[in-house]
Amino acid sequence: MQHINNQSIPKLSRALYQTLDRPIGILQFGEGNFLRTFVDNFIQILNNKKLIEMNIAVVQPMPFGRIEAMAEQDGLYTVFLEGLQDGKVIREHQVIDVVKDLINPYSNLEHYLTYASSRDLKIIFSNTTEAGIVLEKEILSELKTPHSFPGKLLLLLKKRYDVFQGDPTTGLDIVPCELIDQNGTILKEVLNELSKFNGYDAMFIKWLNMHNRFYNTLVDRIVPGYPKEEANHLELELGYQDHSMVKGEIFHLWVIEGPEQLKSLLPFEKSGLHVYYVPSIKPYKERKVKILNGSHTLMVPIATFLGFEAVRESILDERINKFVRGFIDLEVVPTIDLPKDEMKQFAESVLERYANPFVHHLLSSIALNSMSKFKSRILPTIKDLVQQGIFPRHALFSLAAWILYYRGLDGEGQTLKLQDDEKFLVLFKDLWSKNDLRNLVTVVLCDQHWESDVLKRYEMIETVIFWLDIMLNEGMSKALDQFFLGV
Repeated sequence: MQHINNQSIPKLSRALYQTLDRPIGILQFGEGNFLRTFVDNFIQILNNKKLIEMNIAVVQPMPFGRIEAMAEQDGLYTVFLEGLQDGKVIREHQVIDVVKDLINPYSNLEHYLTYASSRDLKIIFSNTTEAGIVLEKEILSELKTPHSFPGKLLLLLKKRYDVFQGDPTTGLDIVPCELIDQNGTILKEVLNELSKFNGYDAMFIKWLNMHNRFYNTLVDRIVPGYPKEEANHLELELGYQDHSMVKGEIFHLWVIEGPEQLKSLLPFEKSGLHVYYVPSIKPYKERKVKILNGSHTLMVPIATFLGFEAVRESILDERINKFVRGFIDLEVVPTIDLPKDEMKQFAESVLERYANPFVHHLLSSIALNSMSKFKSRILPTIKDLVQQGIFPRHALFSLAAWILYYRGLDGEGQTLKLQDDEKFLVLFKDLWSKNDLRNLVTVVLCDQHWESDVLKRYEMIETVIFWLDIMLNEGMSKALDQFFLGV
């Protein structure tokens, strides 16, 4: 794209963009694209709708980050949301002005710890990656910035406890958004272990557990990030320079499991956002993994052998669309304990996300570590179906396609780049070299990797052999046609 000189356009700042002066009620660990496009955007919407009056202080959780760059624009930036919604193309943007303070605890620990004595502070958000919520045994001190996120959080909580002398009303609502199961529960456990390691007294640990509330969450929104190729043109349209602008899809989902108090602080149910306070996150987690992640993994080898390269072009193909819908309707929905209308709505939103013209999601990127992905995303559906006496035709067809994929050649005989644990690559290379489909399928389906006997069943092995034979000798297109004839 030709470079456009935007130097004559003013930079986004609070001098340029009028903002309201709200109290800082939220401390957020993380300044990455996801939190800025997800949590911060939602807090902006609540403020815009006059449902809350609350700004955010953002803490940089690592020694490196974007705090200094964000400070150049006084914490302001633009979020662009794009995608399909109810069959219509949606493109919208919003200046985010709720980020009022920017903190680098590595250069100014004292600044960070001032929030320990803030009566306005109510909520903690975090997204420090899946590796962020881990127990790192370190001695905590106000003279040295803790290395880990739990260490930084615990240091703040201990100081808060000391400042307010254990006042029960000064406990916080702690809402991690890291992509791990039971993220709130695990964070609480890590904080308890770290407290014991530091020799904190029993009264503090009691305050930590009784008067601070921890929430398990499920978050979902694709965030492509900074739109480098379009940035110059977007700045011309906006009328200001914005080096922190970020793009995300229009779809969003946030499920929060925990005490009722957060619901009164953040009344999302009045906002129109897809944010849900629920007694158990389990069925929503199952729904996301089985439908979104599961159908992603399901379609990749089939679409690849039909000559497609990306998710959007694949789902726009009539046969792949029919296959994915069949998998969701006939094999996934019966295994999840949620209302059928909710399931249907979610499934339709997933298919719209796949067809999003603004997201180019390569099949090859989804194919990374697919043996583990099939196990976590599709095998649970197979096991649940077997318990209900339903045969998993779509899932086994996809498994056959994956076994063919691990031969390392596409439908035209071109080499596929296989990316998985070396043990699987060695296993498949050896099995395919023997030119014995029955042995190949039997060994793969009986491998201890699955940690289950469900694939060892005679009908499972025979079904996968049947489809693999057709795919190998007649091609994916004919195999798929024959599959539909049997539905």
